[in-house]
Amino acid sequence: MSASALIDRRAFLKVGAAAGGGLLVGLYLPATRSVLAQGPPAPPLVPFAYVKIATDETVTVIANHSEMGQGIYTSLPMLLNEELQADWAKIRVEGAPVDAVYNHAVFGIQMTGGSTTIASEWDRYRRMGSAARMLLVQAAAEKWNVPANSCVVEKGVVLHRATSRKATYGSLAEAAARLPVPSDVPLKDPKQFTLVGKPTRRLDTPSKANGTAQFGLDVNLPGMLTALVARAPVFGGKVASFDASDAQRVPGVKAVVQIPTGIAVIAERFWPAKLGREKLKITWDDGANANLSTPQMLADFAAQSTSPGTIAKKVGDPAGALTSAAEKITATYDVPYLAHAMMEPLNCVVDLRADSCEIWTGTQFETVDRAQAARIAGLAPEKVQIHTTLLGGGFGRRANPDSDFVVEAMHVAKAAKAPVKVVWTREDDTRGGWYRPMWHDRFAAGLDAAGNPVAWTHTIVGQSILTGTAFEPYGVKDGIDSASVEGAADLLYGIPNLQVDLHSPKIGVPVQWWRSVGHSHTGFSVEAFFDEVAHAGGKDPYQLRRTLLKGQPRMLALLDLVAEKAGWGQPLPAGHGRGIATHFSFDSYVAQVIEASVGKDGTVKVHRVVCAVDCGQVVNPDIVKAQMEGGIVFGLTAALKTEITLQSGRVQQSNFHDYQMLRMFESPAIEVHIVPSQQKPTGVGEPSVPPVAPALANAIFAATGKRVRRLPIRASDLAEERARS
Repeated sequence: MSASALIDRRAFLKVGAAAGGGLLVGLYLPATRSVLAQGPPAPPLVPFAYVKIATDETVTVIANHSEMGQGIYTSLPMLLNEELQADWAKIRVEGAPVDAVYNHAVFGIQMTGGSTTIASEWDRYRRMGSAARMLLVQAAAEKWNVPANSCVVEKGVVLHRATSRKATYGSLAEAAARLPVPSDVPLKDPKQFTLVGKPTRRLDTPSKANGTAQFGLDVNLPGMLTALVARAPVFGGKVASFDASDAQRVPGVKAVVQIPTGIAVIAERFWPAKLGREKLKITWDDGANANLSTPQMLADFAAQSTSPGTIAKKVGDPAGALTSAAEKITATYDVPYLAHAMMEPLNCVVDLRADSCEIWTGTQFETVDRAQAARIAGLAPEKVQIHTTLLGGGFGRRANPDSDFVVEAMHVAKAAKAPVKVVWTREDDTRGGWYRPMWHDRFAAGLDAAGNPVAWTHTIVGQSILTGTAFEPYGVKDGIDSASVEGAADLLYGIPNLQVDLHSPKIGVPVQWWRSVGHSHTGFSVEAFFDEVAHAGGKDPYQLRRTLLKGQPRMLALLDLVAEKAGWGQPLPAGHGRGIATHFSFDSYVAQVIEASVGKDGTVKVHRVVCAVDCGQVVNPDIVKAQMEGGIVFGLTAALKTEITLQSGRVQQSNFHDYQMLRMFESPAIEVHIVPSQQKPTGVGEPSVPPVAPALANAIFAATGKRVRRLPIRASDLAEERARS
């Protein structure tokens, strides 16, 4: 379902005086609809500020979404200032506090995710900028006793050219704050845009370059302690007993306490907390998950896939069409658990007092985290204040459905009785759970005598990320977690007989959304198997896609663009191959062509990635390109490097030496082509991830004749294949 289709457009603007003088403009949404609840409109929200215009001429835009590198601390101010028309050099940005007025215009809670920031704020921020400009112009017109429509604005100055008078926004701000809000707030025609759509330098770059940017790990309060937690090595495990005597003798250790998730060592600084934790003697009750192992889970998934699951999508008569097909092909695909591996590991600072609580953390889930923190503290939610710092990467992990890292920090704070920072080491983060689920996909396709696909069945096996969470009532229908089948049940290809079904085994490994969510696995399996179907029928993979996308003009145009830019069909160096893939996710269309080669030892070299994207109207093309490039590298890392495996219930990976990232020298040349569009903006943070792995797998087949059906791609597997051939 399109996010934009769920936005209730009824909105009213309210204004008030800014603290210290100036103008505040906030948006009041009395009928915001929640895509999660899909129920009646939410109750009226409290008016609050989104933009502050101060008497010193600075304009501060309040960002209601978290900045984790995706550029919204620049894009949101661009939207607002397109209509406000202040001097861009005077624009500042700060994160919003937790308040219902900042709720996501679609999801109905304050959060960042689903590649929805620009799509959800496209109208809201422009309307606030327009309203602020109109109020400032009205204030100037009343001051000069002239009609408002006789005034114009230029870079934060209101001009009345007929009388050569002018006034700055800062000088008008207080008077403007006293005026009634205009009932009609018009917006520019996109053809009149002067800022939106133009490459614009990011506002957060200087602070990140000079070290003044504040991430969660940078927070330091007077009297603050630091804590590390020893957590069970098996998910669901409990402390049976522990001896903290050696840990308590470490200089700087203040306390060792048991909390629900394990044993917390609270110290003056990080290093004594770490040394103290190493000296703990803990006996663990491993619990029911002590026998979990990746090989056994893979075997169990494969066995489940041999029988149909709960039907998520059925068109025509796929079983009958398979039986009567001239040719039938089958294949299975596997992808592993994946950690989010943010550059900044999880952390949370809590200052808990008798009647209030302040939290500093990089979170994607302010509303949920505040509610959970308030529950632990025994406080009303409005007594809990969250300061959202910059996030050193998120990819979904910092939008945890249980608020795990915040809840844990609250328990530590209750024991510390002082401000405390709970830090997760890299090892804690890698082994801390909440992974992208492991998946097994079984396909069958039937071809007619001409080699065209007439039947397609797809059985998916993997854990539900929504079952057991507060989101289950909204995201799981008739036994189908929509996040498990996205990218498969909404296949764009015009195949007349199709079935997608799902098994959702319950396993004690915590799982949640990961960049591109369900599309991260269906993108690989669907597009790689499609390549198999094309070759089985003697078809060029690009041309077969063209044939089956005739009812999808935007994707078809994108496919043609990426094929042209990549030189599809042109000669390549010996040993090189090209692979192509498309994917529709987060309401955006992406197509990619990858050129790769495989060495004698099986090492894969990715030489070039050509990416085309149609994401509607673009706010900042530089940021769109950066997100496409980042997603491609993210996808290549998952395709070539990373997996989380379990043995005896324990995660075997721990740090970047055994959960490796793609290095700069391994990164390919990347070209991004953005399709001009007048459609509403759609997502860009995640849609470039799903096509990467299949395009690479298809390129490897083109280069070697060997199919890749399991991620990550192992050089040893390809070397063995080459040796056998």
